[in-house]
Amino acid sequence: MQFYRSNVMETYFFRKQIHRLPGKVIHKVPFPQPQVVEGHQSRKQIGEICKQCGYKHVLLVTDQTLYGLGYEQAIVQSLKEAEIAFTLYTDINSEPTIALIDAGRTLALECQAECVIALGGGSVLDTCKMIAAGVRMPNLRTKALLLKFLVVPGKTLPMISVPSTAGTGAEVTVGAVVTNTRGKKGSTVIVGLDVTHVILDSELTIHAPQKVTAACGIDALSHVVEGTVGDVMVDVEDAYLSLEGVRLILQHLPVVMRDPENIASRLAMCRAAMYGGNAINTQLAGYVHAFAHSIGAIYHLPHGQAISLMLLPVLRFQMEACQRKYAVIARYCGLATEKTDHQEAAEQFLKAIEDLIVTCGLNRLVSPVKASDYEELTRMIAADSINYSAPITMSNEDILHILQSITLNEPAS
Repeated sequence: MQFYRSNVMETYFFRKQIHRLPGKVIHKVPFPQPQVVEGHQSRKQIGEICKQCGYKHVLLVTDQTLYGLGYEQAIVQSLKEAEIAFTLYTDINSEPTIALIDAGRTLALECQAECVIALGGGSVLDTCKMIAAGVRMPNLRTKALLLKFLVVPGKTLPMISVPSTAGTGAEVTVGAVVTNTRGKKGSTVIVGLDVTHVILDSELTIHAPQKVTAACGIDALSHVVEGTVGDVMVDVEDAYLSLEGVRLILQHLPVVMRDPENIASRLAMCRAAMYGGNAINTQLAGYVHAFAHSIGAIYHLPHGQAISLMLLPVLRFQMEACQRKYAVIARYCGLATEKTDHQEAAEQFLKAIEDLIVTCGLNRLVSPVKASDYEELTRMIAADSINYSAPITMSNEDILHILQSITLNEPAS
């Protein structure tokens, strides 16, 4: 295939030369340092939190599914008891779009909201980040906010994040993925995002469908693993949180798969997902996400499933470069001892992930990748990888090799 040879060396060396740059740039962005409140039905404390903060009126945002289930009512009741006025916005039924953000910003400005309460998954959380930013810049059109780095004067409107899934980590990440008017997704890093509180409420995840729990859990795992092995300098605390996130998921995701109402394990998964969000902020993602984003975009595969499909193939391909780091994870998680050599410990780590994917039933996923799409996918994956500081820089041939490994019954042309 001729395209793999044309300009390959030039783009490969360019990617290799700058591969540490994103890790350095992201550390210039201030991250939220929220107060974390966790526990079963902990969202009932939000009214008192708002009262202590002195808020008079807040914007409560959720999606149509959670609204239909009545999950916002505990928050509404707590706001009423604390005598906090609120405006409810429940129109979110898809990923963040300019129209959804614009409508939410208009409501926030009209009611003079002093805080945004975001109840939902990644779509709600990302929508609220953009609303909170847009309120501080009311003279800008919403589509003008879709910059690679959106610098907000001072800080955004304060935000209380109440994640309804244990996966994306969007409750603390400074990034927001928004679909523009042309239907194309783009990521915006919000400089000055002010998430003041994160509420980890196990009740919101306890009734999630099993396949959602599984996909979200593997997504969270990918965040903390890619953070741990990334070529990014981080402080001891951030490194610890990523390792702890891996341990928590390996221990507790199997529990919630067989016992969905285990509150302790549900809370542990919520905590691990938040640690994954911290890993995205401080250590970035890597090729697992570059592949998953591209495959998800072309074949409309849900993100968690795309991550599940790519996690092991990418980690195995990186084995030589990451063996020592895999071994560190294995020892921390109790999969190997200090006496176990690096190679064996690393293999134990990959085996644990393989077993977890089987436990979650995600090993039965059928790859949608077609050989006819290799060229487009390779371009997309190579381009997306520039956003990360992965432990290696893959050539186009490397990317092709991995794509071929997951393509079923369709040989490369």
